[in-house]
Amino acid sequence: MLKAQDRIFSNLYGEKPWNLKTSQSRGDWDNTKKFIQKGRDWITQEIQASGLRGRGGAGFSTGKKWSFMPKDIEKPHYLLVNADESEPGTCKDRDILRNEPHKLLEGIALASCAVGAHVAYIYVRGEYFRETETLQAAIDEAYEAGFFGKKSEKTIGWNLDVYIHRGAGAYICGEESALMESLEGKKGFPRIKPPFPAQSGLYGCPTTINNVESIAVVATILRRGANWFANLGRPNNTGTKIFCISGHVNNPCNVEEEMGIPLRELIEKHAGGVRGGWNNLKAVIPGGSSVPLLPKSICDDVLMDFDSLHDVQSGLGTAAVIVMDESTDIIKAIARLSKFYMHESCGQCSPCREGSGWVWRMMERLVKGQAETHDIDLLHQVSKQIEGHTICAFGDTIAWPVQGLIRHFRHEIEARIARGNS
Repeated sequence: MLKAQDRIFSNLYGEKPWNLKTSQSRGDWDNTKKFIQKGRDWITQEIQASGLRGRGGAGFSTGKKWSFMPKDIEKPHYLLVNADESEPGTCKDRDILRNEPHKLLEGIALASCAVGAHVAYIYVRGEYFRETETLQAAIDEAYEAGFFGKKSEKTIGWNLDVYIHRGAGAYICGEESALMESLEGKKGFPRIKPPFPAQSGLYGCPTTINNVESIAVVATILRRGANWFANLGRPNNTGTKIFCISGHVNNPCNVEEEMGIPLRELIEKHAGGVRGGWNNLKAVIPGGSSVPLLPKSICDDVLMDFDSLHDVQSGLGTAAVIVMDESTDIIKAIARLSKFYMHESCGQCSPCREGSGWVWRMMERLVKGQAETHDIDLLHQVSKQIEGHTICAFGDTIAWPVQGLIRHFRHEIEARIARGNS
C-alpha cells in the first residue's frame, strides 16, 4: 500500500483550494526554473530513467516519446495534453483538472522544455465544462505570476504560451492523431502512420501528445528524483497510478496507489469491497471499458500493472476498474459497450464502420438468446477481422470486450441460446 509521503496528488479529492497560492504551499512551482536550466536533455533523461509509462492507456515510455522530438527549430514544436477523457469508467483526469490544475500546468512547462515547444494546447472533453472553467482560471493565474506568457522566459527560464481547446464530445478525438485533426478544425479522423507526430504532427510540425496524468506527475518526479519513482511499483511498471473504481463496490472512488498492487487489495482497502462480499464477484474490467474483462478466478490474484494484466490477456489501460457482481447480466453489459463503440466509430475504416454495427446487432441477439451456438464462433472470427485492421486502435476497442466475454463466459452465452431455442 502506498505510503502517504509518496503520494503525488495530495489534493485529489478537492479538500483544499486549487488556486496558485495553496498549490505552491503543497510544493507546486518549486524550483521549476532550476530544472529548466538543466536543459531539455536532462529533463528527458530523468523521466526516462524514472520508468514513467504513459497513463492514458498505451503505456509507452514517456521519456522515450519525448526523445523522438527533433532538436532543430526549423518548424515550431508543439506539446498537446490529451484531456479528452471519454472512456467509460474513467474519471481520473477530471479530478486532476478541477483539484490539481497547477500540478498539470507546471508539468506542461517542464515537458514543453523537454520537447522544445513554446506553445502547448490542452484538449479537454467538451462535457467537462466546470473543469475547463477551473483550468482556465489556473492558467490565468500562471500568466499573472509570469509562469506563462511574455515574462515566462525570465520567471521560469522558458518562453511558453498555453491554450485550452474544448472538444465536442467525440470519443475518437482521444486518439492522438484524431485530436490533432480536431485541433486543426477538421473532422476527428485518425491519421495513417507514419509519419508519426514527432516528425509531422499538428500543422505538419513536430508534436508530442501526452495524457493529463502523465504530464501532471513530471514535476514531482524531477523534484524527488528518478530513483524515487523507479523504486515504487514493479520493474517496467514503476511509480504510482490513479485508479478509478466503480460499479458494484461499497465505496466507488478515485485513488492513487502503487503500480502492481493486487486487484483484490485495491478494491477491498479503498472501495469498501465488492457489494455482498468478494465471493459475490463475477467479473472486473480492469482498465476502462475497452479492455477484456476478467472473471473472479483471475481477479483473486492478478496485479494491477501493464505487464501483469497483459499476461492474463487484458490490459491496464486507463486503470478504470469496473466491478460487476453476480447480479450482472454479463452478456447485456458487453452488448451495451458494443453499442457505445458502434456509436463512437468515426466511420473512416471499413472494418470498424461496418464491423462495429454487426458486432452490436449480434450481441443484441445473444442477449435475447436468439442465435445458434455456431454464431459465437462467427462473432469471435469477425472480432479478429476488426482487431488490428484499422488505422487507429479503435478497432481493438470494439473487439476486445467481446473477445473477453467469449473467452471467460462462453458457457453463459451457450446457456442463454439453449434457453432461447427451447
